[in-house]
Amino acid sequence: MDGWNKLSSGLAGLNIGQSANKFAKGFQSSVQATRERLGQVAPEEITELPQEYKDLEARVDALRTAHLALLKVTKVYESETYDYPTQIQESITELGTTIGHGITNFAAANLKGTNLPAPAPAQPNAPQHKTLPHAFGRAATNAATAVQTTSGTGDDKLGKALQQYAGAWEKIADARVEQDNTIREQFLHPWQTTLSTSINVALKARQAVRVSRLELDAAKQTLKNAGPAKQEAARLEVENAEDDLVQKTEVAITLMKTVLENPEPLKNLNELAKAQLMFYATAAEALSSVQGEIEELSVAAEGEYRKTREH
Repeated sequence: MDGWNKLSSGLAGLNIGQSANKFAKGFQSSVQATRERLGQVAPEEITELPQEYKDLEARVDALRTAHLALLKVTKVYESETYDYPTQIQESITELGTTIGHGITNFAAANLKGTNLPAPAPAQPNAPQHKTLPHAFGRAATNAATAVQTTSGTGDDKLGKALQQYAGAWEKIADARVEQDNTIREQFLHPWQTTLSTSINVALKARQAVRVSRLELDAAKQTLKNAGPAKQEAARLEVENAEDDLVQKTEVAITLMKTVLENPEPLKNLNELAKAQLMFYATAAEALSSVQGEIEELSVAAEGEYRKTREH
């Protein structure tokens, strides 16, 4: 019984007239938008919005386009494997290794207390960074090890050069990880936040202006076609719609100005450029240093080669 009383009270509290009026406005706005889209409304019958509003609208659209354009490219920094050359092959190998570790550990745990020999628990390998600089460093290290192991002499110039080259790429790899982390934190996340919050809030305010403008023009059409008995009510509806449009336009203008005056996007772009500069400067310094050392080894090796050819 209490539930029924609550339901009855709720129904009694509903403003049916207000709901019906809201529905009618929405329907009239939809009709107005359709008529405009089909070219059935003369241009002079469409309420003109302030030039300031239209200028701000164009600038916000341009700002949104700029955010989306950079996001398409910079989203690669969300995953460090964006330039890794053998990602798929190594992922398959790692999957097999992980399954092997799982089987070994399962057997070690479940064969305890039985007559069957239990294998020792296996420790998984430490995860490796998957970037192009890391790939260069590991490849050069493996190459240096292979050459130096088989050379039979501690004075193998190619082995030394490969070792030095690997050392340079290890420095670059560390710088690459730092660059990506910085870009994610200082550029990508705040850049996405600006797009999804302040710019979207401004867009919603503009949508509210569009709906209000359609309601006003629909009310004007109703007034134009109203009979004498409904003229006063229709005129009042137009006045209310005009006030609503003015208010929503002012709100949208304020929000769009706030978005456009926000210094955060410029600050984020500076952080992006700074992080990239630091990475490329580190890479240039490391390669420049090692290239000079490799060149010395190359010249020495070439000189020794020519001496052997002269005899």
